[in-house]
Amino acid sequence: MSTTVISTTPAIDTGIVAGARRNLVKAAKGTGEVIQGYADALCLVYNVRSDNGAQMPWYELRGKDAKGVKAERALFVADMTEAGFGKGTVDVYWQRVKEASGYVTAGNRVKGASDTDGKTAAELKTIINRILKAEEDGEDCHASTILDTLKDAYKILTGESFDAKK
Repeated sequence: MSTTVISTTPAIDTGIVAGARRNLVKAAKGTGEVIQGYADALCLVYNVRSDNGAQMPWYELRGKDAKGVKAERALFVADMTEAGFGKGTVDVYWQRVKEASGYVTAGNRVKGASDTDGKTAAELKTIINRILKAEEDGEDCHASTILDTLKDAYKILTGESFDAKK
């Protein structure tokens, strides 16, 4: 089976392709700005400030507090669907908007910790377990001399005694 390529002139074809490529790159580059603009608008309208001044972002609202966000999400889904995007693409864009609003995805979050103390406790746990494993393996490590101090620090941060099985 032979294939025939219909072409005008190579210079014109290359120019057409180059123009289309530049348009695509320009649109793709602007997507982040458009997503950030939408995220900023959602934050402005739906973020909630409590009586003590703490701010709760729109993506953490639950129940009746989330009513406006749910309605906006439904409108977003309807508009994206009408534009021809499938559920997967809609979900990816919504996730990008949440991230642009400050949401940290689970893969980028320290497990079980979202603040400095929690992260420090998680890291202490890793260090303590490393020392205990070395001792189990018969390794004579200088870090063993500060093991009790590290466990005390862990207890101060978490309020719990260190349990190597956690």
